[in-house]
This record gives sequence, C-alpha cells and structure tokens, in this order.
Amino acid sequence: MSIEINHTPAEGTLVHGTSRGDGTNVILKAAGFRWFRTLGLWGIAGSRDRQANRYKINRAADALREAGHTVTVDIDDTHRPTAEVEADRADRQNQRVEALAAKADRKAAAADRAWEAEEQAVAVLPPDGQPILVGHHSERRHRNAIEKAHRATRKAIDATDAANQASARAATAATTTAHRYNPETVKNRLDKLEAEQRADQRTLDGHRRVVARTANHEYVDEFEPAEGPYRERVIARMAQRADDIAYWKGVYAAQQEAGIASTHGPDTIAVGDLIKRRGSWYPVVRVNRKSVSVRLHPEASWTNTIGYHEISGHQRADQSGTQT
Repeated sequence: MSIEINHTPAEGTLVHGTSRGDGTNVILKAAGFRWFRTLGLWGIAGSRDRQANRYKINRAADALREAGHTVTVDIDDTHRPTAEVEADRADRQNQRVEALAAKADRKAAAADRAWEAEEQAVAVLPPDGQPILVGHHSERRHRNAIEKAHRATRKAIDATDAANQASARAATAATTTAHRYNPETVKNRLDKLEAEQRADQRTLDGHRRVVARTANHEYVDEFEPAEGPYRERVIARMAQRADDIAYWKGVYAAQQEAGIASTHGPDTIAVGDLIKRRGSWYPVVRVNRKSVSVRLHPEASWTNTIGYHEISGHQRADQSGTQT
C-alpha cells in the first residue's frame, strides 16, 4: 500500500497509508512528525494554514523510500483568506472547549462516585477506632477492611485531582479565543507580522549587514537577492502574511473605534503626563515614536518603556484630574 504525505492549508501536513507494525512510526518520528491520536494519523504539528515544511516532508519521504515503502507527496501551498482561517480556528476551539468541559464533568462524576465508595469502605470498619485483635478470628477481616478503605481513599483523592485538572484545562481553553483577540495581543501580533514582512522584503531585495567596525575597516556580510524556488516561496508567504496583516489591522482599528484598544500616540502624550498600565500609574519622562519611557519607582534612576498600545489611561500634567 502506498504511503501519501499530503499538505493542504485546511488540514496541514498529514500522512495516510501507514499501519501499526510497519515500522513507519520510528521513521516519521525521527523526521519531526508526531502522532495525532484524535485523527489516527501522523503529521507535522502546527502545519495548518502555513507553508509546507518541505525539509521535514522530503526527509520523511526519502527515509520511508529507503525502508522499502512507496511514497507519494502532494503539496498545496495556496493560502486561505485570514478571516476564514480565524473562523475555522474559533470553531475548532469551541469544539475543544465542549470536549474538555464534557471530560471535566465525567471526571467530577467519577470523583463523586469514588468518594461514595470511600465512605462505604470506611463505614464497615469497627467503630471508635477499635484496634486489630491479633490472633482473633476477626483479624484478617479487620486488616482487609482497613486496606480496602485505604485504597478507596487513595482512589478518591486521585479522582479528585484528575477532576480538578480537567476543570482547569477546560477553563483555560474557554479563554483562549478571547485572549487571542485581546487588544494588546492583537497589536503585538501585528507588529511581529510587519517586522517579518520587512525581513522577507530584504530577502527578496538583497541586503548587507555590518558585522563589525574598526578605525580603518568595516566588516560586512552581503546577501544577494533570493532566487529560484526559494524566492517563489518567500513571495508566497509574503502574500499570505499581507492578508494576515490586513485582517489584524482591521480588527485593531475596530477595537480602537469601540474604545477597547488604546488610541494614544506621540501626539497625545507629553513629558510629565501620567499614564496607566495594568492598573498602575506612571510619570512619563520621555516620549518616543512607538512608546513612552517611565519611571516605575519615583526614586529609580532607570526607566522602562511602555508601548502606546499598552496604555489604558492618561492624565495630562497641566490638567490634573483629567483622564483619557
């Protein structure tokens, strides 16, 4: 049977055609693949809606062929619109939340049953902490009852721990999407995407990097413009990233319009003003292009920078009590 390594934007990189005991698990794991239990397939983690990792795919395919397997590779790097990707991500997250919540309910019910069993096991013990009557005909029964009660208590404690862990995972999963759309997180993501876009543009254009300077010489690394298939891959990922940037810019603009994201900038804040970040107020000692410098402690000699998107309150120095 032929093994197929397929990559699509919606499903990522998955391997079809393997079976238990055929030796492919060792090969795929060594190539950077992992087993997805819910899918029953091998694949590359985090590969959905990203360009195919050709290095891992080709490494796995070559190793499988050397082991005598017939392997076909099919790669589709066409990216989906970011809005569609985010909607799909949110839907999968909702399904995960529901599954974890159901698991937490099952674990909680199991813990309740375990404590009921523990109560029953303890109830059959002799009353008032009666000691074991060594040599008496009740000795064996007494010892067995104590051991059973101990096992029941341990089982109940373990079941409670499992229920608490499942509940915590469900609670964390329920906040994942909200955290992804937190205004600060959105702006940080947008800045990162734009920095990556500039780096890829330098890759396309070619660039130079100064490694070191002396009084008489400058040491420079020269990078020629990307060529061939690599250039095409860079162009493709830049096109996908441009769609991401446009989407998140729209999200952040909507958040600013709704008043839940900061609209502050170098033209709205001056030295001496107070700014608020995460519940605390700080005096501004310098205004920068993308951030302000503040003193976290009045007597401190050093300053810290706070991005404009992190500012949740503003009080002008010349208008005491006026906050924005």
